Amino acid sequence: MKYLAQLVVALLAFSAVVLMVAPAGAEAATCDALQLTPCAGAIVGNAAPTASCCSKMKEQQPCMCQYARDPNLKQYVDSPNGKKVMAACKVPVPSC
Repeated sequence: MKYLAQLVVALLAFSAVVLMVAPAGAEAATCDALQLTPCAGAIVGNAAPTASCCSKMKEQQPCMCQYARDPNLKQYVDSPNGKKVMAACKVPVPSC
């Protein structure tokens, strides 16, 4: 539960930064790490990714390198569970 709370806080912080930096209408504005909240149980725990998680993971796939470069999110993108979720959802692990 502690890790889930950390993930949510990291996602909130990251989203706030994206919204402040990205100009309105820019493609970067579609990158919203909070959209991956349905994947928290699978990334932080050992739950199987849900259909909702995989749908959001595919939507956010173009943003994965951006998330991998963010110090607050990198640990989740690069984690073994993060990679398992991407594999299960058929989303390629980013090579940035």
